[in-house]
Amino acid sequence: MKNMFQYFMLFVFFIGSINNNPSFSQSQQFNSVKKDFLKHYPSLRIPNLQINYVNTLNSIKSKDSIANQELFFTKLKEKLKKIDESKLADNQKVDYNILSYETELNLERIELEKQWNYNSKLDDSKSIFTVQGGKQWYTYLLKRWVDKEVSSEKLYKFGLAEIEKVKLHMKRLQEASGLSKSDFNKYLSNDSFFFKNPDDVKIAFVAIKKKVVVKANKMFPYINDISDVRIERGVNTSLSQVPAYYNNSTFYFNFFDKPFNKRQLGWFYIHEAIPGHHYQFMVNNIVKRTEIQNLFWYPGFAEGWGAYVEYLGNELGVYETIYDEYGKWEWDLIRSVRVVLDVAINYYGWSDQKALGFWKQHIKDQDNIGVREINRMKRWPAQVITYKYGASLFLELLEKAKRDKHFNFKKFHKEIIKNGDIPLSILKTLTYKII
Repeated sequence: MKNMFQYFMLFVFFIGSINNNPSFSQSQQFNSVKKDFLKHYPSLRIPNLQINYVNTLNSIKSKDSIANQELFFTKLKEKLKKIDESKLADNQKVDYNILSYETELNLERIELEKQWNYNSKLDDSKSIFTVQGGKQWYTYLLKRWVDKEVSSEKLYKFGLAEIEKVKLHMKRLQEASGLSKSDFNKYLSNDSFFFKNPDDVKIAFVAIKKKVVVKANKMFPYINDISDVRIERGVNTSLSQVPAYYNNSTFYFNFFDKPFNKRQLGWFYIHEAIPGHHYQFMVNNIVKRTEIQNLFWYPGFAEGWGAYVEYLGNELGVYETIYDEYGKWEWDLIRSVRVVLDVAINYYGWSDQKALGFWKQHIKDQDNIGVREINRMKRWPAQVITYKYGASLFLELLEKAKRDKHFNFKKFHKEIIKNGDIPLSILKTLTYKII
């Protein structure tokens, strides 16, 4: 009897210890919140992020549905406040931060939707600035596309600073050529820079692919674990405005009615294929992602990653000449100008004429591309900023990591991508604790 009593008291003590253990309690409490979220969130039927802002606004649900969403996220916010994040396991911390992130953005969206006039007439040839509450909607879409911590004013200044940085790189390469500025610019149109046969383009990309996989294996984890990427000529004329793109494990290069610029070979391949988007999508299936993580997609991370790896072109062996690298900066200048214009058009209300004037000030003899991009930014506000902002965050983390004398590219990248694509501000918070 004495032994039985002792066992009973030990059992009571053990149960009491579990109940009084804050780590265990917080962990269980969060698992309950997560389980409840996964069970009920799908029933809200919240539309996915739309490419066209008109589709976004036309997909606003009924007032009753919005009220249900508000109740759901308000309760979720209250539950999350009661949980001490520091007591959670690492994978739980990622989920906790994502749920907090989504709660904040959804409540911001809901406030805008509560004020929406369902009879509004929308026209995507005009910017979102022109619609009811347009500046507020743009502010929300910036956060949804890029990251919740960004602001229009800071991004505008960021874009201006990036334009000047890129121009300095372009000047550096022009001076390294030994040519005057005018002779250099003239030389860029030389026939030697252009392929006139699509078969030659494919051969060049295949050669780059073979070279990159060897270099990338020393810099990025999981290279040997991902499936091969195919290289094919694109046939989709609706995508003819871009030199290349990626879809379904295939890297497509476009060759229609114009010669292919060789300066677009290296940086475009690493952006779209390996270690860019193809690699990134494959890694998402390798790393241990939770149900919460797989519910959401964050373009600031995804597009930022593709733009980031372009800055590693020298290490990856694709910038063999100054002209190979110059091609990267030619497109980076366009991306930088777009950051400024996206904010200017959609937040400050610039006219098409004023926007094109700014484009011409920084990019010469490409007015047709300028008109196309201005129309794109009106239809699809905020998206073009994802490339530059995301890349800048990855580069910031890289610079910090390189201060360690034991820095290793492979270890650094493994840490960066271990959760797949997550919000940039969450990545920054989690990564800064270990880098």
